[in-house]
Amino acid sequence: ITAPMPSMPVAFWDDPSGSRYRSAYFSEWPEVWQHGDWITFTERGSCVISGRSDATLNRGGVRIGTAEFYAVVESLPDIADSLVIHLDADDRLLLFVALRPGVSLSDDLRGAITRELRSSLSPRHVPDEVIAVPAIPRTLSGKKLEVPVKRILTGTPPDVAASRGSLADPSSLDPFVAMARGVGADRLA
Repeated sequence: ITAPMPSMPVAFWDDPSGSRYRSAYFSEWPEVWQHGDWITFTERGSCVISGRSDATLNRGGVRIGTAEFYAVVESLPDIADSLVIHLDADDRLLLFVALRPGVSLSDDLRGAITRELRSSLSPRHVPDEVIAVPAIPRTLSGKKLEVPVKRILTGTPPDVAASRGSLADPSSLDPFVAMARGVGADRLA
């Protein structure tokens, strides 16, 4: 998109220089606005929105939508919420889970999660690690922070990756910041 259109954001809150806005929408191609959704136009002229292009995982050359993971993982009775992140540099797939009260992440639960992903989806969907966290970071409007968490885990400073003021629970980012700084995953939950 190279010209303004209805509903296109003009700025971000608390971004006086406009750097986060430009990074979010204009970093891929100069002077071209990219909104970040995968859209396929059909032969009938309609379109199918498949999800966020910047959150789509590419594991072994296969594109995987994160919603597939969430539908399976969050159908398990012990899981309250989840977040899946693919670290491209070392091809690691990390599944973060927020557990229901009174539940701990045992080897049995890890096994149940991986078996369900393998049987419901495919072996490519099985994470390299399943990590318990107290809560999954979400915006005030309820969207999971897939891209900001990935950026934090790959070295982007947290205040650049996400605006804590836009989070429903700002402390939900803390375990991911700790992990990026080298705190063991077993100490996150």
